[in-house]
Amino acid sequence: MNIAAADWQALWLTLKLAGLTTLLLFIIGVPLAWKLSQWQSRWRHCIEVLITLPLVLPPTVLGFYLLLLFSPNYAPGQWLSQLFDGPLVFSFTGLVFASVIYSLPFMVQPLLAAFNANGQRLTQAAAALGIPPWAALLKVLLPASRAAIVSACALTFAHTLGEFGVVLMIGGSIPGETQVVSIALYQHVEAMEYGAAHRLALMLMGITTVLLLAARWLGHSLAPRGSNSERVKPVMGVLG
Repeated sequence: MNIAAADWQALWLTLKLAGLTTLLLFIIGVPLAWKLSQWQSRWRHCIEVLITLPLVLPPTVLGFYLLLLFSPNYAPGQWLSQLFDGPLVFSFTGLVFASVIYSLPFMVQPLLAAFNANGQRLTQAAAALGIPPWAALLKVLLPASRAAIVSACALTFAHTLGEFGVVLMIGGSIPGETQVVSIALYQHVEAMEYGAAHRLALMLMGITTVLLLAARWLGHSLAPRGSNSERVKPVMGVLG
């Protein structure tokens, strides 16, 4: 398959963005989903709606408001520019920030479903044995939710691979810096370079298919026999 060096560069950038986003969202998503599963306040529903918003909002709407948030013309953007020694707009760091926000529900929702199914029972059992809540999360609940963790990470990675609207608004198309595969593919189509577009689309489709198949196999292998409690089918309907 004859693929240009710039397209390989876009593919590497895309995989790096998806990997970093998945890692950061795992660190953020586990305590967030666990806290929500334990929280009985009515404000929990408001937080869950905010987390779910990227699923239903057009990516360009979210990208537009993130563009304003990251802009050095406003106070939050000025603070972020000072913190990261440069503006987040049209930078890889900005893409990572935007991807973390855009893919947040794909990490949190499967974990929240698993924690809602098992969290109270396992946490109470751990408390009866004198295990502190955070130790119960790390030593009891997370090992019992391995299949949901695999599904959440696979969905987050696959979703980030295919981002278009948000990355276009925040990163534009700077080769080697912000030009990911979805942007490169769009530009090939605009230039009527259908052969190059076909090769990129086929490659992205192949990576995503293999990833989801591997996650599905691993999820089934990790789930306890005869148990459906760890699966995320009711949430995403994709894996588990």
